[in-house]
Amino acid sequence: CATTTVTMRWAASLDMYRKVPTDLLEGTKRGSVLSYMAVLLMMVLFGLETKAFLESRWRTSLALDSNKDSRVRVNFNITMLDLKCEFAVMDVVSVLGTEQNVSSSVTKWHMDAEGVRQRFQGRNKYQRDIALKDDAVEETIEELLADGEDAISLDDTTFEFAKKENQFLFVDMYANWCSHCRDLAPTWETLAEVMDETAEVIIEANAKHKNDWTHEDWESAKKVLKPVMIAKIDCVLHPDTCRRHNVRAYPTLKFFVRGAEKTDYRGHRTVLEMTQWLHEQEDKYASETNLKGSKNKTAMEHAKEQALDRMGDGEDMSAEEKQWSDNIDRKRRRNHQREWRDEDHPGCQLVGHLMLDRVPGNFHIQARSNHHDLAPHMTNVSHIVHSLTLGEPMVTRMLERGGVELPPEVDSKFTPMNGNAYVTKDLHEAYHHYLKVITTDVEGLAPRYRRPLKAYQIIQSSQLSYYRNDIVPEAKFVYDLSPIAVSYDKTSVHWYDYLTSVMAIIGGTFTLVGMMEGAIHSAVHGSRSRRRGMY
Repeated sequence: CATTTVTMRWAASLDMYRKVPTDLLEGTKRGSVLSYMAVLLMMVLFGLETKAFLESRWRTSLALDSNKDSRVRVNFNITMLDLKCEFAVMDVVSVLGTEQNVSSSVTKWHMDAEGVRQRFQGRNKYQRDIALKDDAVEETIEELLADGEDAISLDDTTFEFAKKENQFLFVDMYANWCSHCRDLAPTWETLAEVMDETAEVIIEANAKHKNDWTHEDWESAKKVLKPVMIAKIDCVLHPDTCRRHNVRAYPTLKFFVRGAEKTDYRGHRTVLEMTQWLHEQEDKYASETNLKGSKNKTAMEHAKEQALDRMGDGEDMSAEEKQWSDNIDRKRRRNHQREWRDEDHPGCQLVGHLMLDRVPGNFHIQARSNHHDLAPHMTNVSHIVHSLTLGEPMVTRMLERGGVELPPEVDSKFTPMNGNAYVTKDLHEAYHHYLKVITTDVEGLAPRYRRPLKAYQIIQSSQLSYYRNDIVPEAKFVYDLSPIAVSYDKTSVHWYDYLTSVMAIIGGTFTLVGMMEGAIHSAVHGSRSRRRGMY
């Protein structure tokens, strides 16, 4: 009972808000000023806290990447500024293996000198196989040269003279270290012998008083009646000439009409195929050189016959086979009606996507050919990255259109390379790009689709790399996936946090200003007491 009585007395005496009689309070100007300051401070802090309560804020969370996809998609649109589509190939390399010349999802477009897309080159398909030499030519180059050289070797001076003096000139621009060039040499010499023999046949058929001709007369007549001058030039000995004609791979077979470069030969490197092609080219350019219906057309027909006789082909063709051959010839002529000048189309645009293993690796664009040995010093892999993103295209479109909210500073991290140009100014250089890929969970992506969608941020760094003189440069994109995933979501202040902050602002400001006023009052009162004690 006594304990209950004590408890009731204590409860009755509990009063945290006891009042002091007004008569005991003393007002001061200093207290009034500090009171106004306290009220102003409370109002400012209250407004800021209310603003924070009404707004939402971004929250960033880090966690181990739980993405179970075995592959990640990279989408790209890249223009090679000085690399022809026929040489541009794309490879993918990872610790799991190598994929060369990826073709299923990459398309190529020719680009002109102004960077304007011209025509569709086709899928990035495997380069078609061509015959690199004529297997019907059994003699070695030494045996063919035993009775003299028919494919004329040119230098810088004689090359210019040959272009001026010959209506049609077919030149093999080669390098003496090139394996494909060495394989082609017997076939090329045989082609030159066919042209030489053609001139002799024409002379035998049409010349009068042949017995009175001197050796010089005979050789001069052969030069005049030769359908096409077959020549060659060693680019190792005469690099300036090859550089002026933009020779980037060996062998390059160039065709000239009245000194003007017209086109390159890219077909099978056999005597019959090249003879047929030369016939088509001369028909095509006959109007330009005023040779339509002249003896030169007859000369090429003789050349085809000589090639057939020499190579042992065409003797036992059935009527059906001859009809098929004629149809092929007509198709080739139609294909050559539209002139295509390679010098007007130096670049190549590659568009598509790759599926990359989720392991460290790289994909790169380089110049490669199954039919040529490339000249490293003439390979330029300067490029423009129009777009490079990772993940599903629909995610990229949603991010670009603002369909999903993201922190402002994050938007550019999904496409850090878009619109960048990487141009090399010297030989044996190429840009390498290092991409750190971070899986990103964005609030608003998952609910719209049945399967979870991921976005990928890219931390990018580009460095200019230097190559040895004998290595062909490549534009390389090295990627590595971070084991940490980042997620963004919006949060807001809870009502009880807001209420607590408001109470803390009021109480804290009142208490702090009261402590300041008390300290000031004590200091002033103590100073007055000391002065009174002195007197």
